Amino acid sequence: MKMSNKTIVITGASSGIGFALAEAYLRRGDNVVGNARTIERLQEAASKLGNPANFLAVAGDIASPETARQIVTQALARFGRIDVLVNNAGIFIPKPVTEYTEEDVDRIVNTNLKGFFYITQQVVGHMSGNQSGHIVNITASVAMQPTTSVPALLPVLIKGGLNHATRGLAIELASRNIRVNAVAPGIIETPLHSPDTHEFLKSLQPTGRIGNVKDIVDAVHYLTDSDFTTGIVLPVDGGATAGKW
Repeated sequence: MKMSNKTIVITGASSGIGFALAEAYLRRGDNVVGNARTIERLQEAASKLGNPANFLAVAGDIASPETARQIVTQALARFGRIDVLVNNAGIFIPKPVTEYTEEDVDRIVNTNLKGFFYITQQVVGHMSGNQSGHIVNITASVAMQPTTSVPALLPVLIKGGLNHATRGLAIELASRNIRVNAVAPGIIETPLHSPDTHEFLKSLQPTGRIGNVKDIVDAVHYLTDSDFTTGIVLPVDGGATAGKW
């Protein structure tokens, strides 16, 4: 097992992929700064994670610039530096385009766009001073290969933009030794998907199965362990982005 003793900031850390990432980095001996909307959810997650000396919970709406500032300020006060940012917080709202509401637009822009931008801006300021760091964005494979089976214009719009932003930011920050990559999950078994949808969801990947959170953790670990990989969007989707089948 790789032991690195880095400090990792993970948004959306209280459940699903974010929780699995926090657990995996703590197991490596890293420090983890976890964000979620409420302190209650973070405290519940922390009780399951263990390693209290290495886990810092910072609650708050990730769409808020103040939350982003608090995450960075508290992380530096507790651990002294930030080595990795995983922009994991996100929501998925699939609907036909004519059925989206103004509330849907606001929710997905706040969480998926603002929730990426403000914390990234704050962390880049710190990493630039260190001339070192890694940012990983969790996006979505449907933004790379849309399908009529799951109409999802808003996620495609925002996550697709994040895929391109990953490449743009990687180029912008390369001279500062900050690597920027993305993982684009397909259908992963998390609380986001109710069990009664699993049979249908299996049909959306050529492999005919749903992925699990370890598939995403392994991909993120590969990227944050790499010194010479930047500007890529790595699909982890059972082949769904390879084309139509």
